Amino acid sequence: MKTVTNSLRGVLLAVLILMAVINLQAQKTKIMGRVTNAVTGEAIPFANIIIKGSSVGATTNFEGEFSIETRDLKKDTLLATYIGYHPYKTKIRLNVFQEINIQLEPANILLDEVEILPGENPAEILLRKIIENKEENNKQNFEAYQYEVYNKIQLDINNITEKLKDRKLLKPFRFIFDYVDTSTVNGKVYLPAFLSESISEVYFRQQPKLRKEIIQASQVSGLENESITQFMGDLYQNINIYDNFIMIFEKNFVSPIASFGLSYYKYYLIDSSFIDEKWCYQVMFKPRRKQELTFTGEFWVHDTSFAIRKVNMEIARDANINFVNTIEIRQEYDKIQDEYWMLTRDYFVVDFNVIENTEKTIGLFGHKTASYDKFVFNQPMPERFKKTPLDVYVEEESDAYGPEFWELARHEDLTRKERAIYEMVDSIKRVPVFNTWVDAFYLFTNGYLIWGPLEVGPLYKALSFNPLEGTRLRIGGRTSNSFSTKILLEGHVAYGTKDERLKYGLGGLYMFDKNPRRALSGSFLYDMEQLGQSQNAFSEDNIFASILRRSPADKLSLVRQYKTAYEHEWFTGFSNSIGFLHRQIYPVGGAVFEVNEQNDPLQLKSITTSEIELGIRFAYREKFVMGEFERISLGTVYPVLEVKYGAGLPDFLDSRYEYQRLQFSVKDWFNVFSLGWSKYIIQGGKIFGTLPYPLLKLHAGNETFMFDEYAYNLMNYYEFVSDEYLSLYYTHHFDGLFLNRIPLMRKLNWREVAFVKGVIGTLSDKNKAYSKFPEGMYTLEKPYVEAGVGIENIIKIFRVDAIWRLSHLDNPDINKFALFFSFHFSF
Repeated sequence: MKTVTNSLRGVLLAVLILMAVINLQAQKTKIMGRVTNAVTGEAIPFANIIIKGSSVGATTNFEGEFSIETRDLKKDTLLATYIGYHPYKTKIRLNVFQEINIQLEPANILLDEVEILPGENPAEILLRKIIENKEENNKQNFEAYQYEVYNKIQLDINNITEKLKDRKLLKPFRFIFDYVDTSTVNGKVYLPAFLSESISEVYFRQQPKLRKEIIQASQVSGLENESITQFMGDLYQNINIYDNFIMIFEKNFVSPIASFGLSYYKYYLIDSSFIDEKWCYQVMFKPRRKQELTFTGEFWVHDTSFAIRKVNMEIARDANINFVNTIEIRQEYDKIQDEYWMLTRDYFVVDFNVIENTEKTIGLFGHKTASYDKFVFNQPMPERFKKTPLDVYVEEESDAYGPEFWELARHEDLTRKERAIYEMVDSIKRVPVFNTWVDAFYLFTNGYLIWGPLEVGPLYKALSFNPLEGTRLRIGGRTSNSFSTKILLEGHVAYGTKDERLKYGLGGLYMFDKNPRRALSGSFLYDMEQLGQSQNAFSEDNIFASILRRSPADKLSLVRQYKTAYEHEWFTGFSNSIGFLHRQIYPVGGAVFEVNEQNDPLQLKSITTSEIELGIRFAYREKFVMGEFERISLGTVYPVLEVKYGAGLPDFLDSRYEYQRLQFSVKDWFNVFSLGWSKYIIQGGKIFGTLPYPLLKLHAGNETFMFDEYAYNLMNYYEFVSDEYLSLYYTHHFDGLFLNRIPLMRKLNWREVAFVKGVIGTLSDKNKAYSKFPEGMYTLEKPYVEAGVGIENIIKIFRVDAIWRLSHLDNPDINKFALFFSFHFSF
């Protein structure tokens, strides 16, 4: 896949900047530590930690831990207090990181006798009031509003060791070690590697519902890419505490103020105080059970409106989520115009690591800081929002603003270390060996070797084998982004040692616009093809398809194909396409296609068609990571609808057949409360006309041991054919719902998955009589059904499925049961 070279360079920058342990002065004072009982050593939760003489402070969590991070601090005394203990004071150092562990001495306090009567937990009373007032306080229920948002995203490398610093490969980059800092999330030393900033305007309307964002200005350390700029905006990253479920990395975490929060959390009323002249209550919460997708932390709630004023929380430390040590969320809300409670500051930090809870492997911090200002309520949509059909629009020249603009536009100043990131990244890019590292990383992740304006590959297709071609040798390539970011040219040549036939292909694409996408493509192909293969399957010249087969690849056809197409995206997620396809299909190995024309048997050496194709695709609010020519969909929370129509053109370029084909598909995924998530795919179609079987619907089989979500994994190629069909695939990922409750299995973090897939179809009498079907081909008046259960998240990347075939069990040369493997990456 053609990936974004600039984005790749950003990833490699983060990989290269893996090392540093030098303590330098910063503009922030950072303190973290733990409060314990001096006699027993037990943690003291809910202790108050303040900087004496200021409003800066914190409350210890359930493990007695606290952290403080503040700018421009003038006072230097830390005070810790808790009822029943003597106060503790100590001096702190300003503008540096420090760890202070506090031991409080118990105080001998004599209290009068107190009679304790049973009653309701006051924290639970507050929770019910919060839930009752959600609709009034949740901004998603306001009629209309707009605001300005300043977003800052930073990536840092952590878990840096002296051994890594001393590696010879890093010698050209030693200067980066002057930029390290320390986190108050977990006390890790980190090296800033990437910084982005953006200024946006956001407009929201309730009826009809609409959300739009215009990114007016952006700057990224060392990168120029529109998709990255989009992700810097507000609509791509939004956590609403008032939602029952908070989606993070496609997982449903239960909000601490969910309508059913009492089923998942324990609540404790800790304190009350004025915050900006508003009396608020402090409530702490923690999960009721282990390994559920929940949070631990605290919130402050206003005493009369019962709106959330502040929330500080982190995911439960034993939550079943991959590659993440912790996620911390801090939000502040203010009452605007004395009527609307709006989010005014949002901080989100993630500590990533391939192996969680270890300091032995390199990790990554991701920070997002957002501040909101210039609120306007209940006004019509401004004209500037009407100019674009896109949900997120990046203004032209948004990256052209200079330092003077940013000094005035930022909602808060950058620290000295943040300012230095831009200079550091530019310095790294000027080191000659950096580009060599970029090329090596690109080869590893994409299979292409960059050679000036060309990319040679993919390497995993250079060698393969099958019974018809023997050993297949292939060389291919395409133009790189340095050749052009508007035109892509590609081609390949292949040769089989057994059939001694040369195959080849050429193609090109011209990109009129990337967002919304408008592109014209054309290609010519003369090569082997497996008819009836799913869109998700390995191509037959992939070395992995050769190695992992259940049966020989002896059902290939030779195809000569000319194709041209134009894709026009009206707005993100909604597009039309039109294309022309001319194909000739040749049987191989001395075979012929046998048909009956007006009761006259004919043997065809090839089947020729010419076809006009029309398509429509609708994926509301779909998100993408865009390259110069291709893009990767990050999905949408709404169903995705696709409709395709094709019409055969008889007597055009020797085409023999007049027909029409109509296909549709609907797919969607959704979280099922905290029980995991489900996905379904519904597909159907009908072919009008009398055609030889290669032009009918050959249902997608799978003859490898690699699990294919879009194929019937225990169905053989050419086993079933239809001209009218309907299929359903449904799967549910339990995310450890059962295995997490088994003590011996809990630490493995394995996750359960189950699915069922079926298809039913018919074949008209005319089409049954027209073709002589290959041996072992059947119709589907009786549905085909298979079902399976599996374990995923095996060492985080492997999945194993046990699949049973539930119908058509008497067909010859089938497998009624098999184990399948696949790579499955998810958080």
